[in-house]
Amino acid sequence: MRKINEVLRLNWEKGFSARQIAKSCDIARSTVKDYLDRAQLKGLTWPLSDDLDDAAVERLLFPPAAHIGTDKQVMPSMEYLHQELKRKRVTLQLLWSEYKKANPDGYQYSQFCERYRQWTGKLDVCLRQTYRAGEKLFVDYAGQPIPVTDSLSGKIREAYLFVA
Repeated sequence: MRKINEVLRLNWEKGFSARQIAKSCDIARSTVKDYLDRAQLKGLTWPLSDDLDDAAVERLLFPPAAHIGTDKQVMPSMEYLHQELKRKRVTLQLLWSEYKKANPDGYQYSQFCERYRQWTGKLDVCLRQTYRAGEKLFVDYAGQPIPVTDSLSGKIREAYLFVA
């Protein structure tokens, strides 16, 4: 809980300096100055009225931040994003750039990724496979084939890389 009332009391009733208040309340001097500046802007005087308890003073000095534009921004279907990401060479960056072209005032990349990450966290996907060492071997292609040039004939062939 913030010590706003104590800071105001020590300043207005006792006449303590910001440094003394900071030391007494075990908070930063900049925090003390912030509390006093906010109280002055709101026109608070000491003693505070009886209807202003700690929570009321905090709400008065620190009103909740307004969320500007969050309700107006359109986000593509998460299912659509999830399906598109399964395709080759499709990345979240690519999907975001397409989204941003269609919605110039839309979310920036970090928020776009964060919302997708939150959605994927709600998916109930869990596949646990336990194998003893040497029991099975899993091999998969490592992306697109790479060109390899034969040093004798100069012929270019495609080579597939395997990952085990």
